[in-house]
Amino acid sequence: MSTKWDNILRRVDEHHWEIPRDYKEGMLVPGLIFADNVMIEMIKRDQSLEQVANVAFLPGIEVASMAMPDIHWGYGFPVGGVAATRASDGVVSPGGVGFDINCGVRLLRTDLTEEDVRPHLEELVNALFRNIPSGVGSAGKVRLKGSEIDDVLTQGAGWAVRQGLGDPMDLEVTEESGCIIEAEPSFVSDRARKRGADQLGTLGSGNHFLEVQVVDELYDAEAARVMGIHGKGQVTILMHCGSRGFGHQVCDDYLRTVGSAMQRYGIRVPDRQLACVPVNSPEGKAYLGAMRCAANYAWANRQCIAQWARESFAQVFKKSWQDLGVHQVYDVAHNIVKIESYVVNGKRMELCVHRKGATRAFPPGDSAIPNRYRSIGQPVLVPGDMGRYSFLAVGTALALEDSFGSTCHGAGRQESRGGARRLLRGVDVAQVLRERGIVVRAVSKSGLAEEASQAYKDVARVVNVCDGAGISRKVARMRPIGVIKG
Repeated sequence: MSTKWDNILRRVDEHHWEIPRDYKEGMLVPGLIFADNVMIEMIKRDQSLEQVANVAFLPGIEVASMAMPDIHWGYGFPVGGVAATRASDGVVSPGGVGFDINCGVRLLRTDLTEEDVRPHLEELVNALFRNIPSGVGSAGKVRLKGSEIDDVLTQGAGWAVRQGLGDPMDLEVTEESGCIIEAEPSFVSDRARKRGADQLGTLGSGNHFLEVQVVDELYDAEAARVMGIHGKGQVTILMHCGSRGFGHQVCDDYLRTVGSAMQRYGIRVPDRQLACVPVNSPEGKAYLGAMRCAANYAWANRQCIAQWARESFAQVFKKSWQDLGVHQVYDVAHNIVKIESYVVNGKRMELCVHRKGATRAFPPGDSAIPNRYRSIGQPVLVPGDMGRYSFLAVGTALALEDSFGSTCHGAGRQESRGGARRLLRGVDVAQVLRERGIVVRAVSKSGLAEEASQAYKDVARVVNVCDGAGISRKVARMRPIGVIKG
């Protein structure tokens, strides 16, 4: 089926497509989409390309409004969108991060094999489901009182480690060491604090999950070895969640603040969901201070969940998690905005890099990544759907040049939640997965239908596009054998 985009998009090469700057009067830069010829046809089906063009209106935007191959329609920015604005005279937009601030992924490796785990899989999944609260509005085992929440907001994952929830070595292999130091709790509302007080250590709902996985393919054995991945059959643990109601409230609060302030700065954008203010304005500084608090909350959240996952393994296998080798590989955000330095047109400048559904992908040797990974590049964690596979990759030097150090973050939806439910009406998704050797525990059957494989693009194609474009490099593939969903 032809679309209007057939006559607008320009194919640059095998993995790049351009929305010309003259597509809409007011675009300051072109749109750049990373996709192959199959994925671009899928992308054309929703309004995400229109959103790519709209993001190109943001004052101070540099080079291009970018979209990863897992792009789909989102709030303001498409999910899978990347935009870098000048920190000196550009803008920051809450829609460029989204409601689930620092939604991200954490990977743990183990010394166990599939052969070790299979006889205990049902018991293990039940233990994980019991020990890690999940679902809409779920409350965690941690109750923050008084000023404790401010400690979480300023200390991030380090706060959890100091409470005995994890190992100090976890912080070394977490983006930003699990804490952005410029977080400013005074910019966070009482409503956000209230929502965050009892949700720390909870998985949430929607596309959030924890999976027990098995390595089933190695593409770079040496890079995998550096990350503690030694071969096929090894069991890993992948979790995907964010800042829960706390981050949602921070975003909601600042969408109103920024939306009302925008006119005062004479800023006009084609979509009110792209509300933005100058990075250095009082409102911009306040949003960044509160957003960083939410990012720290998310790192503390994943830290708690990771520790309870370790303890679940220890309970089932009757050994300490240390003896089982349950150590962290990496933790990376994919909904965040950061001030980073890049060379643009021969000039180094500070940029406000929005990544909404995009993963940082810094190259070997970069000082922002852990010493142990500087020989291979920053680990990139790309979850797929619960019926197929996820990927481990690494960042590249070309990503710094072509995508502001960014790559894909997941499979990307191809069906809405309602569409997925209609498509799978009458199908017992859990039973279908069980017949394939995947044990699932979830809060609701409808939630499983919304997250079934049919709702998502094939993450292998997404990862292959990024690998082919050179903005990240495949290292390993993992398939799920046990899943807990909210």
